[in-house]
Amino acid sequence: MRVVAVGLSIMAALVLAGPASAASTLYIKGGGYGHGIGMSQYGTYGYALHGWTYKQILAHYYTGTQIGTTSPSQTVRVLLGSGSAAFAGATQAGGKQLNPSLTYDVVPLANGQLALVNQTTHKQVGKFSAPLTATGPAPLSLAGLGAYRGSLEFRPTGSGGVYTVDVIGLDDYVRGVIAAEMPSSWSPEALKTQAVAARTYAITTDVAGTFYNLYPDTRSQMYRGVSAETPATDAAVAATAGQVVTYNGAPVVTYFFSSSGGYTENIEDAWPGASASPWLRGVDDPYDGAGGDPYHHWTRQLSLTAAARQLGGLVKGKLVGIRVTKQGASPRIMAAQVIGTGGATTVTGAQLQGAFGLLSTWASFTTLSAGAGHIPASAGVHAASDLAVITQLKQAFGLAGETISVLRGSVVPAEQGDTITVQAQAGKGWHATGSVRLSRGGAYSVAVPGPGVYRTVYRGLDGPSVVVR
Repeated sequence: MRVVAVGLSIMAALVLAGPASAASTLYIKGGGYGHGIGMSQYGTYGYALHGWTYKQILAHYYTGTQIGTTSPSQTVRVLLGSGSAAFAGATQAGGKQLNPSLTYDVVPLANGQLALVNQTTHKQVGKFSAPLTATGPAPLSLAGLGAYRGSLEFRPTGSGGVYTVDVIGLDDYVRGVIAAEMPSSWSPEALKTQAVAARTYAITTDVAGTFYNLYPDTRSQMYRGVSAETPATDAAVAATAGQVVTYNGAPVVTYFFSSSGGYTENIEDAWPGASASPWLRGVDDPYDGAGGDPYHHWTRQLSLTAAARQLGGLVKGKLVGIRVTKQGASPRIMAAQVIGTGGATTVTGAQLQGAFGLLSTWASFTTLSAGAGHIPASAGVHAASDLAVITQLKQAFGLAGETISVLRGSVVPAEQGDTITVQAQAGKGWHATGSVRLSRGGAYSVAVPGPGVYRTVYRGLDGPSVVVR
């Protein structure tokens, strides 16, 4: 049976007879995981599977760049911790000979010095001015964290703790990064791409620490020391020894992230206020879904009440929906409006990402609202055309009473003239009863055959179920 739409003039004039049920669902559809700038790791894997070399992949993600070289033995300084510190494997610290088989605690003293204490005998080995450096012929073990190449450098934090910094050669550092950032089982060309990007990032960024320039986590890039080293990733480091990404002959910052969703982003669009960089431009990323990428496309569904709660003070009045108003080179959000009954609030993609805990700022929002009730067949109807519609409805559905069952609501955002399908529940499934075009603001009002459970479907999204009595 065809569903007949009821004119908005009727709906504005009439009141519901008896109670109505109403519900709203917010759908969030998005893509990618991370900031979207530079190299997509899943996309890199996809390109490698399609036969691209690491040099081709790097040139694609970092526009206009070439491969240059730097010293693979230059040192970088990674802050590993700022709490308690204990190490083993060292043969020397602060000029003192140590037993590499023993573990030593580094204890901060009130005078700013550090004491070294044999953890087995609890005897103090000595007192030292900061920084205290521990070295050995093999990787040193740091309690609670694992083994690290290079030397370990200790300083008091001034608040009862100890800063621990790994001072390590560049390529040895990269050996501890690759498998912490990318599965070591991925193809060799993907691992080589990660090696060059990680090496370049290490020498072109600085976290502004006075005695360290990198963090061991996503504030810089993931670094797990010896525990991350594998034959495959070591081979990638060796094959690209000292190679870095350059633009006009100088190494440049090589941002990378997990998944792009299909397109990367301009840096100034992803991070408002950032300066445009010619090598960090949005590019097509057709193979980002490789390897069963769980982040390539994703969806979330929640009630409008829950969404309003997460948005908090960004909502004026009651939440109606969210409309994206400006995007970057990709569908990532630069600006959007949180639409409420009391007005609209302009927000950034980062604000929406933070409010909803989204994987990226590549997102679209669709609110499907529906309510049910009855139109009195005579109340408030004055125009002849309105009477004709009512008569047509009663004849179409064989209604003997004085009311007509209706389903009404809105889709936000939507364009006037878009179509939604109305479905009725039948057993455990649903069947279409017709369709209706949306009016201004995405509103709709549609008569239904009679009592039952109904919903609307818009562009593959199922609206909330509504009971019509």
